[in-house]
Amino acid sequence: MPTRILIVRTSSLGDLVHMLPAITDIARHVPDAEIDWVVEEAFTDIPRWHPAVSDVITVAHRRWRKAWWSAQVRGERRALKERLRSKQYDVILDMQALLKSAWLVRQARGVRHGLDWRSAREPLASLFYNVRHRVEFWQPAVIRQRKLAGLAFGYQHAGLPDFGLQKFVRQANSLDAEALLGESEQAAVEPARLLHLSTDRGYAVIMPSASRDDKLWPEDDWRAVFRRLRDAGCTLKLLAGNEQEAERGRLLVAGMDGAEVMPRMNLTEVAHLLAGSRLMVGLDSGLTHLSAALGRPTIGIYRASTPVRTPLVGSNYTASLGDRGASPSREAVMASVEQALAAK
Repeated sequence: MPTRILIVRTSSLGDLVHMLPAITDIARHVPDAEIDWVVEEAFTDIPRWHPAVSDVITVAHRRWRKAWWSAQVRGERRALKERLRSKQYDVILDMQALLKSAWLVRQARGVRHGLDWRSAREPLASLFYNVRHRVEFWQPAVIRQRKLAGLAFGYQHAGLPDFGLQKFVRQANSLDAEALLGESEQAAVEPARLLHLSTDRGYAVIMPSASRDDKLWPEDDWRAVFRRLRDAGCTLKLLAGNEQEAERGRLLVAGMDGAEVMPRMNLTEVAHLLAGSRLMVGLDSGLTHLSAALGRPTIGIYRASTPVRTPLVGSNYTASLGDRGASPSREAVMASVEQALAAK
């Protein structure tokens, strides 16, 4: 019989990306694992990306809290409870440690694991677990999640984090190879020059906007970065989460050739875009962390949060610049851009 595991981590985008190496570790150390994952409906793509996840169970806290007692929401909550109780789990692991996640854990059947009182972000959540684990709070989130999973399943994690996103990289490489092959045939380019061609054809993904003004970086500094990337032969693809952010992006690149604000895309479409990029420069956001997880050279600009707990983590060059209340200088970002451009 497989070891039936329920993972509870519902949000947010960056936190879910940080979860993925722990899922890889579990699959590696519990080879017969059957892993289900409870996640917020807006982020269901993320657990589906990981090949070790068997089933994704959707919760809609963000939508439900607007009309908690309406007939529709009551019906959806009832259906979720029935779904959670329909399977007997061997291990239920709350990797969020909030009261809202503990509420979900309590509805499932199985041995409930989570953080202890001193480790949980909301200590009261620890009262709902059968087994409590101590994981030091002030350490990078990827390490913290890997440690918690190791304690729950009795192993010591080791090696570089594996986010389980190789399919995006393979697809991006396959598309690049097809495009380069076509160009080499048309121009009679020798195969040895294909790598050089690929760097000439690259695009940079930019995330310059955020929902909060205290996260924003000065417009003149962004334009200096854009000019350097254009000089390096990169076209620019700007991401935006809503129309206000899109308008900010359009103003930033007004009059600049080879730059566009991308239309709204779902998370899987964005992941494909990031996987094929030459590099990314973005504010501290879930998409910037996704870029790093996909192995792209990535620069994160922190102004309203600290990279101590949430640094960029990936297999390629990353730079987590700035801190809460301390904006990184243009010079620091430009120096990192040079290193990212030189990365493979």
